[in-house]
Amino acid sequence: MSHVNFGHVKRGPINFSYMRQQMIIGLTGGIGSGKSTVARAFETLGAAWVDADDVAREIVLPEEPALLAIRNRFGGQVMHQDGTLNRAALREIIFNDPKQRQWLESITHPRIRERLLQHLARLKAQGAPYVLLVSPLLFESGQNTLVNRAVVVDVPQALQLSRTQQRDGVSESQVRAILAAQLSREQRLAKADDVIDNSGDHASMMEQVARLDERYRRQLNY
Repeated sequence: MSHVNFGHVKRGPINFSYMRQQMIIGLTGGIGSGKSTVARAFETLGAAWVDADDVAREIVLPEEPALLAIRNRFGGQVMHQDGTLNRAALREIIFNDPKQRQWLESITHPRIRERLLQHLARLKAQGAPYVLLVSPLLFESGQNTLVNRAVVVDVPQALQLSRTQQRDGVSESQVRAILAAQLSREQRLAKADDVIDNSGDHASMMEQVARLDERYRRQLNY
């Protein structure tokens, strides 16, 4: 079962009344924790997954209402010449101004939630044993209300900093600004139903994923 291809998902009215009877697993963790790597590990065992970050990019494509609102508020400084969003420029603004970040979240979070529901419904209809909702802001955005269980991918903050700086080519201060906008490690762990320690090697992570996959399948009688 593969990761959803957003370019081929049709939109339209969907009956969501059955969603809470389905197994939806929230997968979250701080920046640099390795959420996507863990999601791909679950995928190798047959799970499907949708990434809230992908949806966040989808809702600010050209001509989407959210992008129009962002352009009206911040002007050309957050736009590329081709009409697409300059995410780096927008990030610089919102992580230095909490009020602007709150405004942006008020515009984007409801749209992300609506689009996530559409993707989750269609993935469940394809017959996966369970679907992962991968989101860095699962708890902060209220997306945890869409899931049956919440899995936290956990690593020490020092590892978050080094991984993110190496991956994204950003400064330590930029990473710390992002961390400040997320729940603390302790707060996130307190809300977790299950925890995957991703500070070790790949084999250790895969072993933990396999154990959780087996448990979820038992619960679903797969």
